[in-house]
Amino acid sequence: MVVAQIKKRNGNTEPFDRVKISNAIYKAAVAVGGKDRTRADDLSRHVEHVVEKKFGDQVPTVEEVQDIVETVLIDQGHAKTAKAYILYRQRHKEIRDARIAVIGKPTTLKVSINSLEVLKGRYLLKDPAGNIIETPEELFRRVAENISLAETKYGGSPEEAEEVFYQEMASMKFMACSPTLMNAGAPLQQLSACFVLPVGDSIKEIFESVKATAIIHQSGGGTGFDFSRLRPRQDIVISTKGIASGPLSFIRVFDTTTDVINQGGKRRGANMGILRIDHPDIMDFIVAKEKTNVLNNFNISVALTDKFMEAVKNNEEYDLISPRTNKPVKKLNARKVFDLIVLMAWKNGEPGIVFIDQINRFNPTPEIGKIESTNPCGEQPLLPYESCNLGSINLAKFVKSNTKQIGWEELKKTCKISVHFMDNVIDMNNLPLPQIEEMTKANRKIGIGVMGWADMLYQLRIPYNSKKAIQLAEKVMKFIDDEIKKASEELAAKRGPFPNIQKSIYKNQKPIRNAARTTIAPTGTISMISDCSSGIEPLFSIAYMKRVMGGKELVYVNQHFKNILREEGIYSDELIQKVTNKASIQDIEEIPEHIRNVCVTAFDITPEWHVKMQAAFQKYTDNAVSKTVNFPIDATPAEVEKVYMMAYETGCKGVTVYRDGSREGQILNVETSKKQTEEKGEISTPKKELIDKSKQQETKCPECKTKMVFSEGCATCPNCGYSKCSL
Repeated sequence: MVVAQIKKRNGNTEPFDRVKISNAIYKAAVAVGGKDRTRADDLSRHVEHVVEKKFGDQVPTVEEVQDIVETVLIDQGHAKTAKAYILYRQRHKEIRDARIAVIGKPTTLKVSINSLEVLKGRYLLKDPAGNIIETPEELFRRVAENISLAETKYGGSPEEAEEVFYQEMASMKFMACSPTLMNAGAPLQQLSACFVLPVGDSIKEIFESVKATAIIHQSGGGTGFDFSRLRPRQDIVISTKGIASGPLSFIRVFDTTTDVINQGGKRRGANMGILRIDHPDIMDFIVAKEKTNVLNNFNISVALTDKFMEAVKNNEEYDLISPRTNKPVKKLNARKVFDLIVLMAWKNGEPGIVFIDQINRFNPTPEIGKIESTNPCGEQPLLPYESCNLGSINLAKFVKSNTKQIGWEELKKTCKISVHFMDNVIDMNNLPLPQIEEMTKANRKIGIGVMGWADMLYQLRIPYNSKKAIQLAEKVMKFIDDEIKKASEELAAKRGPFPNIQKSIYKNQKPIRNAARTTIAPTGTISMISDCSSGIEPLFSIAYMKRVMGGKELVYVNQHFKNILREEGIYSDELIQKVTNKASIQDIEEIPEHIRNVCVTAFDITPEWHVKMQAAFQKYTDNAVSKTVNFPIDATPAEVEKVYMMAYETGCKGVTVYRDGSREGQILNVETSKKQTEEKGEISTPKKELIDKSKQQETKCPECKTKMVFSEGCATCPNCGYSKCSL
């Protein structure tokens, strides 16, 4: 009698699969030096025979089958493999117990403890007493059911859409942004990650924007601002016959407002503050975050124009323009101002830079207005009162394990579903301001990006820092961009184009549903719950130790790295111990060179490769790309400058850099440099000063005190998932 079913631990049954037994035996054999896949397959057939003989037409449990595996291995003379298999069972039991301990109930989804802890802390609904009241699958069901309700507006089937949306999220192929996961089907129902607000040059306009900021942050969103319309410090105020305090004084007002708003206890406020390079107060702005613990709720970036960049190349002066009169008020040497921006970025990563003319070259609705600002991480350029509605495709799920090839048809299917999902989000969104609702629904911009890129490269055995990886990045993103555009056009045929299409670059083209569609956004916490690498970043560590509930320590190892070791027949617990908590595996001789070449980390990748990768994805992305160019601690300002110029020349819309340790061990006295740039046109070598520990808080997670990781243009805690701007 053939055994057709097996009973899982949760009581459900599924088809009996001998291949799973073969894989488990092979993994146990590899752990003790075995390499014979055929022998593992033969032993699995023996197990299947014993199971059939013992149970007949009855349904065995998983535990009963595993007991038989142990017996067969011992009887067939494979004591070492049997021991490894027993240890494997014990480890998995410990993990299952730990998973239940995290959320207090079992889950059928194959997610790690790390994922469960992030879900528990930030996403799963709780009762008033703080008790978890939903499982991860119930979370995804809640979101899918809510977002599918938009179908009623267009004559579709909510039931069909719900099941499709649920399967995409439960399989981790596609994941919505944090506000959508948190709020869909919950009382708040605010589903957008971020917004851009205008800041006009009057007290009334400024504080209207402050009020709007508070409302948005309370709803769980981030905000971006261009402060370039504000008259400079010491400029006249005709109505009061007084003098203006300048943009920086008002940025501090927005920063303080963010401090006092608690975003429902789940997301802290995040802001982007932008100032044009030709604003008269630009020098003060560049050094505004010289010291730590200043404007902690802001990322700041300088909007660089093509005119300024050409002046930098030619070492020429450029004009500072009064926003009040729109006339030149002063000249500065572009080269020296650029040097100061570079110096500050080298010092602590800020300010970042955005290439504002490049952004506007790709503005899909130029007749409505120019783009002046972005969201907090810079990947979503938006008009005033627009929102960014984000989701990410997990590329790690689209590599076929048997052929090591990309599953293009499956990827195409997910692209289409993601557009459908995100367009529904716009209709189901309870937006915080009427102006935002009007602009969001008029342009219907969405931002579908990717995560798991480093995982995909590991699976395909392609080094991140290689020409082949850059070529594949372009191929993958072009495919995604093309398929998402097709899906948006198909949706327009059913639901109509976005209302502002006649004021857009698409007015004489095939109707399309969404004015913009692709964005590479930060995926800090959603990549954690999806158990994949962040965005298009390389891995920061292949294996690391984490303390879980009860104080027990578990080692998290990148699954694709483990698979490579097993396929090469060199996997062992001792080797895993060697790579744990290491920034790089390049000095581990037991790992063959061809594996070390593939399994690179951020530590191994030079800044130039970071820019090349960003430019490759930017080439086929409607909006922009959130990415951090990581530098070693001994990098020089000249190296940062090279990256900035390279980013400009290769068509990036902005760039963020971070030199390892630069926010921890030193501060620079750059006030002298600023004055010399203004008065003498010179920059001196900055002085280094040690700082006290109170100024190191920015690099530590405020919730669990783990050191933050700087990637995707933001800082994220690898332990609990906390991030100022995780989307």
